[in-house]
Amino acid sequence: MQDYIVTGKKDTRSGFGAGMMDLGAANENVVALCADLTGSLKLTDFAKAYPDRFFQTGIAEANMIGLAAGLTIGGKIPFTGTFANFSTGRVYDQIRQSVAYSGKNVKICASHAGLTLGEDGATHQMLEDLGMMKMLPGMTVINPCDFNQTRQATVAIAEMDGPVYLRFGRPVVPIFIPAEWKFEIGKGILLNPGNDVSIFATGHLVWEALLAAQELENEGIMAEVINIHTIKPLDTDLILASLQKTGCAVSAEEHQLHGGLGDSIAQFLCRHYPKPLEMVGVNDSFGESGTPEALMEKYGLNAKSIAEAARKAIRRK
Repeated sequence: MQDYIVTGKKDTRSGFGAGMMDLGAANENVVALCADLTGSLKLTDFAKAYPDRFFQTGIAEANMIGLAAGLTIGGKIPFTGTFANFSTGRVYDQIRQSVAYSGKNVKICASHAGLTLGEDGATHQMLEDLGMMKMLPGMTVINPCDFNQTRQATVAIAEMDGPVYLRFGRPVVPIFIPAEWKFEIGKGILLNPGNDVSIFATGHLVWEALLAAQELENEGIMAEVINIHTIKPLDTDLILASLQKTGCAVSAEEHQLHGGLGDSIAQFLCRHYPKPLEMVGVNDSFGESGTPEALMEKYGLNAKSIAEAARKAIRRK
C-alpha cells in the first residue's frame, strides 16, 4: 500500500479560511458574506484584512444568497458562509431561483456538514445537502477531504465561472494531501492502486478508506482507493477505468445513501458498466447528539465498515 505522510491534524473549515485569505490577496473581486458565524466559518482573518469586501448579513441566510447573486452582476465573486443546514435547506428556494436558474457565479460554502457536527444533534447534522445541490442544473458540487485539499478547492472554485457548492466540516482530521497538489475540479485522485476492489470515497471518509485499504491488505486484498472530491461533475472516466480493473466497488460518504455519491456512481454503472457496488453512508436516518467518533461508529461511517463493504462487494463478483 502507498504510504501517506500525515503532517498534522486540522479541521477542514480552517482550510476554507486559509483559502479565503489566499484569494483575498490574489483577487480583489472575491468578497465574502457570512450569516452571523464568522468565527465558525474561519472568516475572521478575511473580515479583518479586507473589511470592504466582507458583509455580515446576520441570521438572514435567504437575504445573504440574494445579496450574493446581486453582487455577481457587478463582477464580484461572492463566497457565502454558514452551516450546511442553513446553506442549503433553509435557502433552497433562493439558491434554485436566484443562483442556479440564473446561472450566477456564487460560491456557496458550507461548514459543519454531516454527523461530525457532533453534539449539536440531528437538527443541525445536514446529511442531504449533496443530493439537494447536485440536482440543481449547472451546480458544481465539491466535498474535499482535509485541510490542504479544502484550501486548494477554495482557491480553485474562484477561477471557474458558475455556481458552486463547497462542503467542509468541523472536526479535526488528519492532513495527508500534499500542500503543493493542484486541485482539478471534476477530476478524482487515485490515492492507492489495487486490483481487487475499488473504494470511491469523499470528504472525511477518504482517510477512513485509506485505513480500510491497509486492513484489507493485511488479508491479501488489494483495494484501489480513489478520492472523489467532486460529486458533480463526476469523474466517470476514472471510475470506469478502476472498475474495469477491479470488477467491484464501494462508495463511502458522510451523507444519506439516497442522493449522495454512491447514488451517482450507481446511476452511472447501471447505464454503462453494471458491476457490484456496496454503499457506506447513512441509511435513511437522521443523526443524534454525540461525539463525532461515537456517531461515526454507530452509523457505520469508518474504516471497519468500509472494509466489510469491500469484502461483501468482492463476494458478489
